[in-house]
Amino acid sequence: MKIIDTVSFFLKNYQPTISFLKEYYKRYPSVFHEYFSYHCKDTQERHDLSIKRYQDSWSSIQCVHDSINPLIQEVVQKYEEEYGVQFPVEVNLIVGGYGSNAYTHRQIIPNVTFALEKLSPEREHLKTIVAHEFGHATQNILTDKAGMKWERVNWNSPMTWLNQEGAATHFSRRIVGSLHPSVYFSFDNHGCEWLEFAQKHEDEILLAFAKDYNSFSAQSIFSEWFSINGGKKFGHSRLGYYIADLFFQNQVKKLGEGDAITAWNDDNFIRNAESWLSQKTGLNKNSMELL
Repeated sequence: MKIIDTVSFFLKNYQPTISFLKEYYKRYPSVFHEYFSYHCKDTQERHDLSIKRYQDSWSSIQCVHDSINPLIQEVVQKYEEEYGVQFPVEVNLIVGGYGSNAYTHRQIIPNVTFALEKLSPEREHLKTIVAHEFGHATQNILTDKAGMKWERVNWNSPMTWLNQEGAATHFSRRIVGSLHPSVYFSFDNHGCEWLEFAQKHEDEILLAFAKDYNSFSAQSIFSEWFSINGGKKFGHSRLGYYIADLFFQNQVKKLGEGDAITAWNDDNFIRNAESWLSQKTGLNKNSMELL
């Protein structure tokens, strides 16, 4: 594992200008190409807004920067102890434009990026999001060892996303235990209302997701159910993560943890996931296909 710390340069040399930001991005072209391609708008307006916000985030960015390296090492060691995995990856620490807080790259054994301006400086919050992202990598590593035929994975299926996000949430609980349940979804202290709403309206949420799955494109489903900018149906974004946790915990109960982690290696995985959603909602599983 190699940690690429771009934040030290940012903190040492920062100037509140677009020209500085462009210089910063050009110093780490591959890191920011991934970021601006999938996780944040690369526009003059976005950069202007970021510059206005950095002053308020400055102390938090510094605190996260001081804390995150040892926490990454701690989490990685825990994964090695619990699951026997090692991470031949690059871990990028950046200051971004208030887009995604953290993500894995689009690789089989994925690199990981953390955008420090979006992270809570509290130790357990920070440790949990680190565990979540390394959970994605762990699932891929363990599935690869199990002989996964990656070319057969339907990366654009919401059922694949449920599996991935459910697994990462499961791993984060295993690696960082005994926190308030909402922290595993929000990675801060502001997720209680979200989780209470999801639990209270679980049946309605599942039914709405199933209907969307049957009626809309994968991109529309991602935007509504998995994006921080979604949530138009219920007034809460990222409710797909709650569904993902329900799905993966059902897999663990039915298959055991090890087989649940690698279940997407099964040729019938998507159909099995659709059957689960059908059973939870009462909708005919034969209609559980994207148009």
